[in-house]
Amino acid sequence: MTLPPHTAAPAAYRVLEPEDIPDYLRERGHWTGEAIEVHEVSDGNMNRVFVARDPGGGRSLAVKQALPWVRVAGPSWPMSPARADAEARAYRQVAAVAPDTIPAIHGYDTDNYALTMEDMSDLRVLRTHLNEGGEYGSVSRHIGTFVAALSFATSDFGMASADRKALVATSVSPELCKITEDVVLSEPYLDHEHNHWHHSLDDLAAAFRADPALRTEVAALRHIFMTSAQALLHGDLHTGSVMVGTRQGADVVRVFDPEFSFVGPIGFDLGLYWGNVLVSELRAHALGTPGDHAEQLALSWDAFEAELRRLWPARIDTFFDDAYLDRFLTQVWSESLGFAGTEIIRRVIGFAHLTDLTTLPDPGPASRRALLLGRELILRRDRLRDAAGVRVLVEEVLGATP
Repeated sequence: MTLPPHTAAPAAYRVLEPEDIPDYLRERGHWTGEAIEVHEVSDGNMNRVFVARDPGGGRSLAVKQALPWVRVAGPSWPMSPARADAEARAYRQVAAVAPDTIPAIHGYDTDNYALTMEDMSDLRVLRTHLNEGGEYGSVSRHIGTFVAALSFATSDFGMASADRKALVATSVSPELCKITEDVVLSEPYLDHEHNHWHHSLDDLAAAFRADPALRTEVAALRHIFMTSAQALLHGDLHTGSVMVGTRQGADVVRVFDPEFSFVGPIGFDLGLYWGNVLVSELRAHALGTPGDHAEQLALSWDAFEAELRRLWPARIDTFFDDAYLDRFLTQVWSESLGFAGTEIIRRVIGFAHLTDLTTLPDPGPASRRALLLGRELILRRDRLRDAAGVRVLVEEVLGATP
């Protein structure tokens, strides 16, 4: 196989197939038994994932490989498999501060851009769980704590200056950042071939493209994304990047797929999660099954703030005082709301839509409410001072005639 020049991989690179996995795991020292059953469980847009099991049920592992193209498009959309380097690097950083929030990583193959990791097939993707009427439980608190722990440890508050600059340099991800800059932070507000939407939204899609105030605010958020190197991000932290379940009677939460990881604005990770949980609430409202959606934004923010304040006394540079922390939290809050709005909008009239809405009997009304909510989060992000204010806005949107 010949890769396009800008997606060059080591000469040893090979696209793994299910039949390759048994020998691959043995060669890498991850499996010593004879019998291995392999199933491909690839689900996302980007990579292939295989689960290998002992037929007796004693052991299982997952292998995730980055392809030299977008999986759902094939070679017509080339993409460097080096994105797996960013994912492995992010897992190493998180393992140092919040190991229980990520899958256990058993090894990373730099030649084949493949991670061997914990099998999570006994857990469920959070989005699927919610779409089927499940509740959040402790997930949002876990997410808030996870973002705070990773943010502090990889920021100028928790990392020495020289180490920080090295992290910024090694975490540059121009190809995947460009996808976000375009797909999330510009294309939905342009006449672009990637965009599509429910037929009932023609008027709002056109209005958003013609709204100079909205486009200017999105441009400001896009510039923050491009220039604000606050901390290492997951980079794609939505409800499809979280696995949930129980093991031995205890709640289990696993954050995975950090291949979009880079050093950027902390509010982007929080904002993506908030945008997705708010859309999940709109789905529940449309179905008449409200559940525990309403408090999730507040729970995740409270956990984030509490963890950051807990870590604050250990900051390296005490010139950053408590008053500055208050100001910093206000900035992160505002930016998180703005990014939540952009995430909602792009999931309705952009490239990649959410099954939360598309699987509704009539996606139109909830999708319209989502667009209206996303716009107001962007435009009002500096005036919505707390979660109570956001709750009032959500209730306004839910009560409006779609």
